[in-house]
Amino acid sequence: MSLSLSVFGDLSMAVVLLLLVSACVTSTLTASLGAGGGIMLLAIMAQVLPPAVIIPVHGVVQLGSNGGRALMSWRHIDWRTLGVFLPGALVGALIGAAVLVNLPPKTMYLSIAGFILYLCWGPRLPRLVLSRPGIAVAGGVTTFVSLFVGATGALVGAFIKQIHRDRFTTVATFSAAMSFQHGMKAVVFQEAGFDLSALLPLIGAMIACGAIGTWIGLHLLKRMQDKHFAKIFDVILTLLALRLIWQAFSV
Repeated sequence: MSLSLSVFGDLSMAVVLLLLVSACVTSTLTASLGAGGGIMLLAIMAQVLPPAVIIPVHGVVQLGSNGGRALMSWRHIDWRTLGVFLPGALVGALIGAAVLVNLPPKTMYLSIAGFILYLCWGPRLPRLVLSRPGIAVAGGVTTFVSLFVGATGALVGAFIKQIHRDRFTTVATFSAAMSFQHGMKAVVFQEAGFDLSALLPLIGAMIACGAIGTWIGLHLLKRMQDKHFAKIFDVILTLLALRLIWQAFSV
């Protein structure tokens, strides 16, 4: 059974339901555990959507999901860190838009995975890296990379984890940073000629389901202690890094 192209881009009902449920579940995961939902959703979308639209659609959906999460937790956002991250992210998006080419996936995946593992289990980053210039550079690099590999939430989350220990501040600041990053990605892909108009109903429905998942996840987060959150966050990020390593050697 197929739905009309004008409704859900000629996708079957089974695929639409899978994507809607996935949007809800992955948003719950990110809101409660800090990370993991974005890359999980990307993996699911890669199985059912045409390759050419996966990263653009994922970026717009994640813009809505992270934006909703940032709004629901805005009181906990570290605006100082965000204010330094955003200019760097803008520069990264502009550079990425100018060189929108296919980079070697294996090198990209292994580099991201290695940095995530270091941030989780290695010594804390030097003060210089966590200073205002370091945060700006992190914003630029992660935004640039996200244009080519789709989900860099684990990398951004691992970096923000080095700055904050409070679980609410971590989730809120991460969500705000990712909202801005995905917003710039959407602009870049729009300017590059990607037409997602046929999929807008699906994207809107996924964003709505993501908002429900975020509401559930934030309520779960309230029941968690900071020390437990930090351990679970590290495990989730490590699993994502291991998946990137596996993906690098599977390309």
